[in-house]
Amino acid sequence: MPDDFFSSFIHPPKMAGGAGSLNTLLQRASIDDHDEILKACNTSLKQSKKDLSAQHAKLVALLKLDRYQDALRVLEDAGIDLIDQAQLEKSYALYKTGQLSEAADIAKAITDDRGARHVEAQASYRLENFERSAVLYRDLAKTHAALDSEENDLRINGAANDAQLEWRKQGHLVPKKKPARGDLEAFETAYNAACASIARGELAQGTILLKRSQDLCNASGDLSEEEKAAELLPIQVQQYYVLSRLGNLDGAQAVPAEISPKDIPDASTRAIAYNNHISASTNIENPYLAHRSLHDAAAAIPSTDKLFTIQSDRIKENQLILDLLVSKFGGVIKSTSRILADKPSPTTTSPHINNISVLNAAAHAQMRLGNFGIKHMLPLLEKRPLDVGLALVVVQLYILTNNHGSAVTVMESLLKHLETSSSSDVQDVRFAPGLVAAAVSLYTSQGRKTQITAEYAKAASYWRHKSKAPRSLLQAAGVALLESNKPEDQDLAREIFATLHEQDPSSKAAAAGYIAAHAFSSTPVANEAKALTPISHFVAGIDVSALEAAGVPQPKSTADAALAASRKRALDEKPKPAKKRIRKSRLPKDYDPSKPPDPERWLPLRERSSYRPKGKKGKQRAAGLTQGGVERGGDGTTAGGGGTKAGEVIGKSTGGAAGKGKNKKKTKK
Repeated sequence: MPDDFFSSFIHPPKMAGGAGSLNTLLQRASIDDHDEILKACNTSLKQSKKDLSAQHAKLVALLKLDRYQDALRVLEDAGIDLIDQAQLEKSYALYKTGQLSEAADIAKAITDDRGARHVEAQASYRLENFERSAVLYRDLAKTHAALDSEENDLRINGAANDAQLEWRKQGHLVPKKKPARGDLEAFETAYNAACASIARGELAQGTILLKRSQDLCNASGDLSEEEKAAELLPIQVQQYYVLSRLGNLDGAQAVPAEISPKDIPDASTRAIAYNNHISASTNIENPYLAHRSLHDAAAAIPSTDKLFTIQSDRIKENQLILDLLVSKFGGVIKSTSRILADKPSPTTTSPHINNISVLNAAAHAQMRLGNFGIKHMLPLLEKRPLDVGLALVVVQLYILTNNHGSAVTVMESLLKHLETSSSSDVQDVRFAPGLVAAAVSLYTSQGRKTQITAEYAKAASYWRHKSKAPRSLLQAAGVALLESNKPEDQDLAREIFATLHEQDPSSKAAAAGYIAAHAFSSTPVANEAKALTPISHFVAGIDVSALEAAGVPQPKSTADAALAASRKRALDEKPKPAKKRIRKSRLPKDYDPSKPPDPERWLPLRERSSYRPKGKKGKQRAAGLTQGGVERGGDGTTAGGGGTKAGEVIGKSTGGAAGKGKNKKKTKK
């Protein structure tokens, strides 16, 4: 909301009878000359410091001059009388200085004041209490506008609040989903309508509305060139974001050619521009420079212009990612651990908390994948068994190493720990659609149909009695349960589709599921079948005769198998003899088949008769080998006579006297 719109509800007080000198001074000053009014008030207060009218006029003049801290000091110095008289002015000054909670409380306490409702609505908007601000804006829009420009400003601010509700996944509180004709007549309303479309994921429509907003801003005759440039900056920054989300990186990179983030005067817009530029970069050549740019831009945001949570969370995550890229692992561990410690429970579906948990795990693993990363993350998972983000990271690492069994084990362990909790919030996380889809995907990769049906049955039993049950999950569960052969699963599927059809009779998916669930029952479904598209619509224009003439198409695998079968030999053909394998010859190079082989070729070299040692020592050693040997004659007796015949047993020698005492045990005396 423009600042001058708030100040339109703040007027100088009516002068009391004793303030004639101030009245004279105010009559000489122009209605827009707030400096002259301030000087006149100061002159009057020098004569009478307790002049309440002069104090009030000075307070209003300071607010008109955007000197909000000075206005609060005047209130503090003046005392309780001025504070009681100027509650609206005080709430507005508190709002402008970033003290939003106090401003909203004071404005809420003021009754029957349209200006106070505007201050409360805008303070609630900045406090991200979008439900309250939506109610206030709707109530203000129902009553007659006090100023000519108020109706247009209410439309602008109401559309901005609706966009924030869409970002917060509270779109059910937004009554209008498509922009009206009046929203396309001003660049502010077109921009807010574009933001709402982007929040819903309608990026193509958001692109069109942003282009419309840009064209209207350029064609505006009420704005100067400097004002146009200031208004175009957030539009171009949003265009950059949408193009990068659409994957049009070339178009996204062309947007900064028109604007340079460092030249943006507004600190919050500059930080968002840096964040989007770094996020869309496919290759960060210098991560240290990007790290410094984003950190400096985020640190320059003043306290009076804080980003919304969804914006500050993304910038914080990207700052931590850049910290990892510059190897500040210790700092990331400390920062992420502090954020996780501030939460009462790590079990949440909050994307920000789960992303912080992922970054904490990446810092512990030093940005490494595979078994090294798993080794460093498993101890963390033992300490934080309910940490959804950490568990999903470990599951993903196991999948990357092609270890699907361990991935399923980790997922089942997480689900088991979540089921044992008695907290309703933890149970909502246990049966969150994304977590159920991850478990079903793992079971599907291993063909575990029984576990898939059981998981869907648990999720459907939990959600079907809830007021905000996810329709997509119930539809998927109903389809899976219909394929089961168990009667209890069939009954549960019928109950699911009956509930979905009752909640939204116009849904064709719910009607089709309802008909399929009651296909084998006596329940009439003729009325539901009328809501479906007739079969004749799908087969219209199909030539049945041409299809029969063309034959039944075969899948590629079947066609390949048929082609391979046609290439096989016929049964009456004689089998060809198998080719004998010729082994490589292992005969020595100098082999001569005419020469007989050496009979001693199997003996070691030194035992062959042809062995002749080299050198003098070798010959002596060879001679010593035959010392004491016996040369036998032809009759089997030893040479030299007096010997034994071959085969006789020779008695064991007793040895000399020197060996008599050997190997004898000593007797104890």
